[in-house]
Amino acid sequence: MIDTIRRKEYADFIGKLRKAWLDAGLRQIDVAKKLKRTQSYVSRVEVGEQKLDILELQKFAKLYNKPLDYFIKN
Repeated sequence: MIDTIRRKEYADFIGKLRKAWLDAGLRQIDVAKKLKRTQSYVSRVEVGEQKLDILELQKFAKLYNKPLDYFIKN
């Protein structure tokens, strides 16, 4: 069984998350502070080493001013 974090769909999701971050013009440290997380947590998320649950994704989406479906649409 393939770990979902290594699937192409997850890589696509991470790409969208990273694009939203860059579009928002924020630095990793800014994102971490706004989400009350460590910079290393944000970094692990953005490279796909840390999975996000739906509640965390909502926080990222709100911060990046994107609807949830932006991240999960094909």
